[in-house]
Amino acid sequence: MQAYPLLLALHVLGACVWVGGHLVLSLGVLPDAWRRRDPAPVRAFEARFERVGLPALLIQVASGAWLAAHWLGSAAAWHDTGSGLTRAVWLKLALLAMTVLLALHARLRLIPRLSPRTVPLLGLHIVAVTVVSVVLLAVGVSFRFGGLR
Repeated sequence: MQAYPLLLALHVLGACVWVGGHLVLSLGVLPDAWRRRDPAPVRAFEARFERVGLPALLIQVASGAWLAAHWLGSAAAWHDTGSGLTRAVWLKLALLAMTVLLALHARLRLIPRLSPRTVPLLGLHIVAVTVVSVVLLAVGVSFRFGGLR
């Protein structure tokens, strides 16, 4: 099998796991935890999801870097702001940076201090990561149509 189809399939599979997991967390787990101000359901979900979610994200980053290099090719193409593909790659990188910053803040600051009082702030983080993930997915789909116009 050629590298491109395999890496694209791995990238899409990683996106399914990452985005799907965050949608389940945001829409299935978080509402009840938020309403009851109970961090336990979020902690339980995170403990299980982390084992598949983080590897999925790492697969997306690695395969995404290869796919970006494949689509853009030369170093000059990375700076061609007139290209929809270049704009899509840079937007995906910015959204990835936002995801990492939100995840680090949650992991290092919010989760260690998680309590009934801080559930709403963690909930906002979860919703933010979910929205960013869905936008990443939408931008990824744009590659099929030439990127961002």
